[in-house]
Amino acid sequence: MLHTSYIELSKKALNNNLQFLKNRLSSDVKYSMVIKGDAYGHGIESILPMVEETGVTHFSVFSVDEAMRALKIKKDICEIMIMGFVDDDYLEWTIENEVSFFVFTMERLHAVTRVAKKTSKPARIHVELETGMHRTGFLPNELTEVAEILTKNDKTIILEGLCTHFAGAEHMANYDRVQKQIKRFKRTCEWFHDFGLKPRYKHIACSAGLLNFPEAAMDMVRIGISNYGFWPSEETKMLHLRRNGNSPKDPLQRVLSWKSKILSVNHVSEGEYVSYGKSYITNRDSLIAVVPVGYAYGFSRNLSNLGHVLVNGKRVTVIGSVNMNMIVIDVTDIPDVKVDDEVVLIGKQGRVTISVSSFSDMNNSMNYELLTRLPKDIPRYWVD
Repeated sequence: MLHTSYIELSKKALNNNLQFLKNRLSSDVKYSMVIKGDAYGHGIESILPMVEETGVTHFSVFSVDEAMRALKIKKDICEIMIMGFVDDDYLEWTIENEVSFFVFTMERLHAVTRVAKKTSKPARIHVELETGMHRTGFLPNELTEVAEILTKNDKTIILEGLCTHFAGAEHMANYDRVQKQIKRFKRTCEWFHDFGLKPRYKHIACSAGLLNFPEAAMDMVRIGISNYGFWPSEETKMLHLRRNGNSPKDPLQRVLSWKSKILSVNHVSEGEYVSYGKSYITNRDSLIAVVPVGYAYGFSRNLSNLGHVLVNGKRVTVIGSVNMNMIVIDVTDIPDVKVDDEVVLIGKQGRVTISVSSFSDMNNSMNYELLTRLPKDIPRYWVD
């Protein structure tokens, strides 16, 4: 193979997840699939066309760069929304290409007002409200000025949406905080309505918001991590399973598997150091194998002497330091192991699974972090 590893994406798992999540919504709620962070490591160019086939017509990204990538491959019917960064130099491009975007500062709103007067199409903006996250969003004392600017420029600026962001809906420790956010958001939406401003969408719910606070679905939901088969937290998964009779079956299925193959197999005597330095010494005559994946490919150095992979349906240990381009694994107990045998870094082999969750636990990282670390140049392939 040209690359040292590859990623498989499961059509069955993706369709299952989308169906499970859509079934939690009424038919009039818009489903926006979040594809920021290179579609959570799955690949924007790989994921978007496949999702379009399921009937999803709205996609959320973080930046102009991601919007440009999505715009090149999307169908005409599909819409793109930028939830984060739009540099002033790209405001005109964003407006002309009918990409909607979040606005959360007065400086940005004034810039949009200036640029929109020079474009052939109106700016489609989502006014982000500060409701308790204390990150981005207009404060209550700014709302009158915002509303007046929108009213005055109603021919060049369309209020596409009012939105906010939950501050930790995946953990019940934040229950009161999230409830306050929902109340503040609804109250502010009513204020805009009374002012005469009616957005196309009111949206607040992410994956955790939909799963833990279904009343927050409103006109649109922005669903990210759960599309790809991951719960926002183990707590969210537990709450769902308990509400559904403690069913042992996980309704979400992992879309992504990450695989490589064995590069070499060597015998090492007892008492020998393996890989760089002296972090690992063999305690028996050992058979070791080298896999051409290292920290340059998203396999963290923190997994040195700690990580696991699958070979011939069995879990084996990473030994020694994770190198830039290689890892060493102990295959002493794997019969008939040989060069070119498949190695599963994330995914299933036989009856054994290496999940991103367990991968994360070894590394003290989140699913989100590990997935988005996967390099864009690792090839992605769809499987049934």
